[in-house]
Amino acid sequence: MAYNLDDLILLMDRLRDQEHGCPWDLKQTFETIIPHTLEEAYEVADAIARKDWDELKKELGDLIFQAIFYSKLADEKQWFDFHDVINGLVEKMLRRHPHVFPEGRLRPDSSGKGVPISTPVDRSLLTDQALSQQWNEIKQQEQVTSTTVRSSAMDNLTDGLPGLIKAWKLQKKASSVGFDWNDVNSVKSQLLSELQEVEDAPDEENLEEELGDLLFCCVNLARHHKVHPETALIKANIKFERRFRHMELLAEEDGIDFSSLSLDEQDSYWIKVKQREKAGSTE
Repeated sequence: MAYNLDDLILLMDRLRDQEHGCPWDLKQTFETIIPHTLEEAYEVADAIARKDWDELKKELGDLIFQAIFYSKLADEKQWFDFHDVINGLVEKMLRRHPHVFPEGRLRPDSSGKGVPISTPVDRSLLTDQALSQQWNEIKQQEQVTSTTVRSSAMDNLTDGLPGLIKAWKLQKKASSVGFDWNDVNSVKSQLLSELQEVEDAPDEENLEEELGDLLFCCVNLARHHKVHPETALIKANIKFERRFRHMELLAEEDGIDFSSLSLDEQDSYWIKVKQREKAGSTE
């Protein structure tokens, strides 16, 4: 038997049942689930970075469960339920993809039957830049029709985002109104300038600020190369951990406690690991 989305919603209902549910699940609130949601999102990213597709399947399930949990809490307060979430999402995606759904509908009639509408389009016009501009224009139109007055390109930024991701989003928003470097070389020059300011920092307080500017500029460089900084850092973390574990293993094979080695001796193992990885990649 294969379970489906309705079964997952039923499972959540049972977990939150006031009489027969799980005591842990019954104690949870919107606020207490947030750390778990963030952890699950990063575990999805980690599985992708490791190319562990079996693990990704599990982590995606855990992430979906977070959405089910929030929706159940909202349903209990009679705000909305998961079906409302899905409905709102589909409506938004239809609205923001007029090049795929020019009539604004998923199916040809309101009964929900029939094949999805498919209208031929000139694919050559669907460049990344054109699609991004269209997406942003539709978002702006949605904001104008909302009850909240929008006045800045920096509106709608989530305060709780991790630093690298927020820096990426800040820079993209600034770029959308023309505030951006013209080319990658200009960003590289700025990066060198920021590095020099780190070197020249007169005290710890200024050092922290200059290091922040340096990291912000690193994000800018990644963005201009169309590399997401969070993804790049996750991969760098995985590579460092893999190499470090390999160094420890090689030292153990040599009958040596890695922690007892000098930095130069440890570094020799690092070089050996890198050489073995390079040799393995060419085989």
